[in-house]
Amino acid sequence: MSGRSESNVSENFETFFNGWLLRQENFLHQLVHSMNENETQWQGNLIQQVLSHYQQYLEEKTRAVNEEVFLFFSPPWLTTFEKTLLWVGGFKPFLIFNILANSVTELTPEQQESIERVKKETRREERELAEAMATIQESVATPPLWDLARRSGKLIDGETLELESAMEKLKAAMVRTVEKADNLRSSTAKKVIEILSPTQTVKFLAASAEFQLGVRKWGSIKDQQR
Repeated sequence: MSGRSESNVSENFETFFNGWLLRQENFLHQLVHSMNENETQWQGNLIQQVLSHYQQYLEEKTRAVNEEVFLFFSPPWLTTFEKTLLWVGGFKPFLIFNILANSVTELTPEQQESIERVKKETRREERELAEAMATIQESVATPPLWDLARRSGKLIDGETLELESAMEKLKAAMVRTVEKADNLRSSTAKKVIEILSPTQTVKFLAASAEFQLGVRKWGSIKDQQR
C-alpha cells in the first residue's frame, strides 16, 4: 500500500475513533445514571445500545486492519501511554476480568465459578495468540526476508517481486492474528456479560468505559507535558 493510502486509512480511522469516543463518553453518563434508576427494561435497552456501539467499532477496525494492519501496532491516534497497553492490536482480553473485579463485587458462587471457567479459556487462547505473534515476528528476521528488506533499494526485478510476495504473506498473517485477537476480546466480553445480571452488566460496562476514557485522558496530559 502506498504512503498516501496508508495516510488516508490512518486519518479516516482517527476521525471515526474520535467521534466514537465522544459517543462512548455519552454512554458512560447514561450508564452511571442507569445505575441510580435500577429500571431493568431501561437497563436492557441501554446495554444493547452500548454493545452495538462496540460492534460498530469492531466493524470499522476490521475494515481498516484489512487495508493497513501495520498501523494497529503503533496507532498514531493513540497517546503514548495507550500504546504501552497494546497487545496484538488492542487491549489484552484478560483486562476484562480486572475491570470486572473492581466494578462488580456481588457475584454469586455460581457466577464466580462460571467466570473462572471463562478466565481459563481466555488465558489459554491468549497464550496461543502470543505464540502465533511470536512466530510471525521471528519470520521477519529469517535470513532470506531480512536480506531482501535490508537491500530493498538495490533489488533486481525478481528479488523485488520476491520481497513484495513475502511482505504480502506477512501482512496476511498479521491480519489473521489481529482478527483472532479481536474475536477473543469480543467473545470474552460477551461470555462475561451473559453471566451477569442487567444491573451488574451496567456496572461492568460503565467501569470499562471509565477505564478507557481515563487512560486516554491521562495519556493526553502526559503527552502534552512532554
